[in-house]
Amino acid sequence: MSSLYEQLGGEAAINAAVDVFYRKMLADDRVAPFFDTVDMDRQRAKQVGFLTMVTGGPNSYSGQDMRAGHKHLLEKGLNDTHVDIVIEHLGATLKELGVGDEQIQQVAALANSVRDDVLSR
Repeated sequence: MSSLYEQLGGEAAINAAVDVFYRKMLADDRVAPFFDTVDMDRQRAKQVGFLTMVTGGPNSYSGQDMRAGHKHLLEKGLNDTHVDIVIEHLGATLKELGVGDEQIQQVAALANSVRDDVLSR
Protein backbone atom coordinates (compact mmCIF):
# COMPACT_ATOMS: atom_id res chain seq x y z
CA MET A 1 0.00 0.00 0.00
CA SER A 2 1.30 3.45 -0.86
CA SER A 3 2.10 5.99 1.85
CA LEU A 4 -0.21 8.90 2.56
CA TYR A 5 2.55 11.09 1.07
CA GLU A 6 2.24 9.21 -2.24
CA GLN A 7 -1.58 9.20 -2.07
CA LEU A 8 -1.54 12.99 -1.69
CA GLY A 9 0.63 13.34 -4.79
CA GLY A 10 4.17 13.55 -3.41
CA GLU A 11 6.48 16.54 -3.34
CA ALA A 12 4.63 18.74 -5.85
CA ALA A 13 1.32 18.23 -4.06
CA ILE A 14 2.80 18.95 -0.62
CA ASN A 15 4.45 22.14 -1.95
CA ALA A 16 1.17 23.29 -3.53
CA ALA A 17 -0.79 22.47 -0.38
CA VAL A 18 1.58 24.42 1.85
CA ASP A 19 1.37 27.49 -0.42
CA VAL A 20 -2.45 27.44 -0.49
CA PHE A 21 -2.59 26.67 3.25
CA TYR A 22 -0.49 29.69 4.22
CA ARG A 23 -2.47 31.97 1.89
CA LYS A 24 -5.57 30.89 3.84
CA MET A 25 -3.86 31.32 7.21
CA LEU A 26 -2.50 34.79 6.41
CA ALA A 27 -5.93 35.91 5.13
CA ASP A 28 -7.63 34.77 8.36
CA ASP A 29 -7.66 37.50 11.02
CA ARG A 30 -8.09 34.86 13.73
CA VAL A 31 -4.60 33.45 13.12
CA ALA A 32 -2.71 35.87 10.84
CA PRO A 33 -1.21 37.85 13.78
CA PHE A 34 0.79 34.77 14.81
CA PHE A 35 2.78 35.20 11.57
CA ASP A 36 3.51 38.94 11.87
CA THR A 37 7.24 38.50 12.48
CA VAL A 38 7.70 35.15 10.73
CA ASP A 39 9.98 34.59 7.73
CA MET A 40 7.31 32.92 5.58
CA ASP A 41 9.77 31.33 3.11
CA ARG A 42 11.47 29.61 6.02
CA GLN A 43 8.11 28.73 7.59
CA ARG A 44 6.85 27.19 4.32
CA ALA A 45 10.02 25.12 4.00
CA LYS A 46 9.66 23.83 7.58
CA GLN A 47 6.01 22.97 6.98
CA VAL A 48 6.82 21.11 3.74
CA GLY A 49 9.48 19.11 5.60
CA PHE A 50 7.13 18.35 8.48
CA LEU A 51 4.17 17.31 6.31
CA THR A 52 6.46 15.18 4.15
CA MET A 53 7.79 13.39 7.24
CA VAL A 54 4.45 12.77 8.98
CA THR A 55 2.78 11.50 5.80
CA GLY A 56 5.53 8.94 5.14
CA GLY A 57 7.62 10.78 2.57
CA PRO A 58 11.40 11.19 2.57
CA ASN A 59 12.32 12.50 6.01
CA SER A 60 14.25 15.74 5.77
CA TYR A 61 12.51 17.57 8.63
CA SER A 62 15.06 19.33 10.79
CA GLY A 63 12.83 21.73 12.68
CA GLN A 64 12.25 21.85 16.41
CA ASP A 65 9.91 19.46 18.12
CA MET A 66 6.31 20.66 18.42
CA ARG A 67 6.60 21.93 22.01
CA ALA A 68 9.74 23.98 21.39
CA GLY A 69 8.56 25.20 17.99
CA HIS A 70 5.28 26.61 19.31
CA LYS A 71 6.30 27.80 22.79
CA HIS A 72 6.56 31.43 21.69
CA LEU A 73 3.05 31.21 20.20
CA LEU A 74 1.59 30.06 23.52
CA GLU A 75 2.86 33.33 24.97
CA LYS A 76 0.80 35.10 22.26
CA GLY A 77 -2.32 33.18 23.26
CA LEU A 78 -2.26 30.10 21.03
CA ASN A 79 -5.05 27.71 22.10
CA ASP A 80 -7.33 24.89 20.93
CA THR A 81 -9.42 27.25 18.82
CA HIS A 82 -6.33 28.18 16.79
CA VAL A 83 -5.39 24.51 16.32
CA ASP A 84 -8.96 23.88 15.10
CA ILE A 85 -8.54 26.74 12.59
CA VAL A 86 -5.28 25.23 11.33
CA ILE A 87 -6.97 21.87 10.81
CA GLU A 88 -9.95 23.58 9.14
CA HIS A 89 -7.68 25.43 6.67
CA LEU A 90 -5.59 22.32 6.05
CA GLY A 91 -8.70 20.30 5.22
CA ALA A 92 -10.11 23.04 2.98
CA THR A 93 -6.76 23.32 1.20
CA LEU A 94 -6.57 19.59 0.52
CA LYS A 95 -10.19 19.50 -0.67
CA GLU A 96 -9.48 22.44 -3.00
CA LEU A 97 -6.55 20.48 -4.44
CA GLY A 98 -8.72 17.45 -5.12
CA VAL A 99 -7.61 15.22 -2.23
CA GLY A 100 -10.12 12.56 -1.20
CA ASP A 101 -12.07 12.69 2.06
CA GLU A 102 -10.31 9.62 3.46
CA GLN A 103 -6.86 11.19 3.00
CA ILE A 104 -8.11 14.51 4.41
CA GLN A 105 -9.31 12.65 7.53
CA GLN A 106 -5.90 10.99 7.85
CA VAL A 107 -4.13 14.35 7.64
CA ALA A 108 -6.56 15.85 10.19
CA ALA A 109 -5.85 12.91 12.52
CA LEU A 110 -2.10 13.53 12.17
CA ALA A 111 -2.60 17.21 12.96
CA ASN A 112 -4.76 16.36 15.98
CA SER A 113 -2.15 13.87 17.19
CA VAL A 114 0.32 16.72 17.87
CA ARG A 115 -2.26 19.07 19.43
CA ASP A 116 -1.18 18.43 23.04
CA ASP A 117 2.50 18.91 22.16
CA VAL A 118 1.78 22.12 20.24
CA LEU A 119 -0.17 23.42 23.24
CA SER A 120 2.41 22.07 25.76
CA ARG A 121 -0.04 19.87 27.65
